[in-house]
Amino acid sequence: IPTLFFILAWTLVATTEMAAYSILSAVLFLEIIVRGMRLPANGLSMNYYMMSCPFAEMTVRYTVNRALQNDPTLSAGLIRMHFHDCFIQGCDASVLTDSTKDNTAEKDSPANLSLRGYEIIDDAKKQLENQCPGVVSCADILAMAARDAVFFAGGPVYDIPKGRKDGRRSRIEDTINLPAPTLNSSELIRMFGQHGFTAQEMVALSGAHTLGVARCSSFKNRLSNFDATHDVDPSIDTQFVKTLSKTCKEGDNAEQPFDTTRNTFDNDYYNALQRKAGVLSSDQTLFASANTRGIVNGYAMNQAMFFFDFQQAMWKMGLLDVKEGSKGEVRGNCRKIN
Repeated sequence: IPTLFFILAWTLVATTEMAAYSILSAVLFLEIIVRGMRLPANGLSMNYYMMSCPFAEMTVRYTVNRALQNDPTLSAGLIRMHFHDCFIQGCDASVLTDSTKDNTAEKDSPANLSLRGYEIIDDAKKQLENQCPGVVSCADILAMAARDAVFFAGGPVYDIPKGRKDGRRSRIEDTINLPAPTLNSSELIRMFGQHGFTAQEMVALSGAHTLGVARCSSFKNRLSNFDATHDVDPSIDTQFVKTLSKTCKEGDNAEQPFDTTRNTFDNDYYNALQRKAGVLSSDQTLFASANTRGIVNGYAMNQAMFFFDFQQAMWKMGLLDVKEGSKGEVRGNCRKIN
């Protein structure tokens, strides 16, 4: 590969015409490399619904766009829902199922009570069942909706393989494996590492907090009786402490945006961490820790690099423990197991 790039570079200086041709060739060559590195796994395919439900992606994209035009804050909800789904039992729509008299489902866990956007998934599913009954899984709808939410909020454009099946298990006790807002950098690295993510991918995925808000109940522990040595978390900027305290005066459900552009997907989240204005302990620890500070600084300085790493990490997350064949099903109703 180094030899090939040397040849391409040499060709660029030959003539103007050849330069233009070589640039195009190089772009196409790199595209082939990227696609080769990102071949779908586990039977998934980029064109999974091309024949069986050709308007599936268009339907999901239109449904998400319409919902976000009415309420832009739902972008954060859809991305967070996809993450909470994939981290528990894999990307199998287990977070969408309702509790029954015999089982308390994931969505009723304290960690998931603030999830939003279920109605968007229900709407898309209803339309797709009318178009092609029993074909498009709820897990795929959720994955596509999260991807589209990133795009409509101004984030990177990326595609994902489809073909996930819906899981048959959703239990509240499984949500203990979701990352808590009080984890430090080492704990986050270890927890994400158990799912195959590097520290860099963990920090990139954390950048989803460029969208949305946190409730006071998730960060009030930083404002008083923090530890045996400090009353207030010393990693917070003193002025930002006042901002968080003012928010919490409105109660545990009061909301604080993660950064100054709560509905825009950008790298302002990392700039906030540099200012010591991370809302959650699990946010600010990324800058406070020497293990991840360099990554934060890189993303704060280079939004394009953050976008690229984020889309790669989201691709990888979407492949976590996907169900295929008899290991899963295609639900007729995303809220109920068949």
